[in-house]
Amino acid sequence: MTASPHGSDDLGGPPSAPRAAGEPAPRAAGPESAPGAAGPEQAAPEAAGAEEAPAPESGPLSARERAVLAMERRSFTGPGAKERAVREELGISPVRYFQLLNALIDDRRALEEDPVTVNRLHRVRQARRGRR
Repeated sequence: MTASPHGSDDLGGPPSAPRAAGEPAPRAAGPESAPGAAGPEQAAPEAAGAEEAPAPESGPLSARERAVLAMERRSFTGPGAKERAVREELGISPVRYFQLLNALIDDRRALEEDPVTVNRLHRVRQARRGRR
């Protein structure tokens, strides 16, 4: 199994997932992603994303970060149930969810907020890395 460039499979997330209608395709870093190179329709999601994701370890966890941790505490019954819940309840793609989750488990604020969940996720990630 190969690692995705975003680390989404560290916690069992899909390496790629189908996008919902209207969801923009992920962009690769490069000259085309330089500021000012994107059209107005592409600049808006980046500006919105910058507001939603504060720098790690600055201030309390956001509502979205708390919701991601809460989602990870739940158990799901069938294939695709978690991905469906992520899309419906959080309004983000599963890939983005796992990106946020991977960043959160390295954030000391998340460890203080929910040590049981964060420590479990650390163990899962280390076990998966050990198998590679």
